[in-house]
Amino acid sequence: MVTTSNLSYAYQNGKEITFPDIDLTPGEHLLVIGPSGVGKTTFLYLMAGLLPSLKGKVSISGTTLNSLTRRQMDRFRGEHIGLIFQQYHFIKSLNVADNLKLRQHFPKNSNDKTRRNQLADRLGLSEHLHKKVTALSQGQQQRLGIALGLIHRPQIIFADEPTSNLDDVNCAKVIDLLKEEAEICKSSLLIITHDLRVMSHFKNQVTL
Repeated sequence: MVTTSNLSYAYQNGKEITFPDIDLTPGEHLLVIGPSGVGKTTFLYLMAGLLPSLKGKVSISGTTLNSLTRRQMDRFRGEHIGLIFQQYHFIKSLNVADNLKLRQHFPKNSNDKTRRNQLADRLGLSEHLHKKVTALSQGQQQRLGIALGLIHRPQIIFADEPTSNLDDVNCAKVIDLLKEEAEICKSSLLIITHDLRVMSHFKNQVTL
């Protein structure tokens, strides 16, 4: 499913960082944990094809990302990868339902209203579908960010610090939700975090 080999990255200040090899099978989950500043987000961005590697390669479902053009990479990411960012990426002029509909549309040209409604219900967003995203609370925006990463049933879900701003109860709820949705979508889940509370939820772990 996800394989990395000899992966490294060079920052603009000349610093180079090398990452451990990953070999994630279909349906398998992985927690990448480490303190702030060790390159966790960089590692995720390399695996998602959002940053170019200095050396090494990344393969997802047999496709080597390094071999794709930028346009091919955008389409591949849109079809196969679900991204849950620390910073939310919404179209502020649209309401919640239209943000989800737009994410379904690219690149699969899907309009699965049942999927949107079921996911919104599971995330507690059903009553907010017709609200502008700017009218949502921070917690509701976080759940919308999760929904946008899951709505298209990706093969691999990458989540960047999904619990860092949550209390203990909601931390556990979000992790359980991500694992349940991964099972529903038959996806692999890869979380990067410095949040030690998440460790008890994953057997498969890598420390940076």
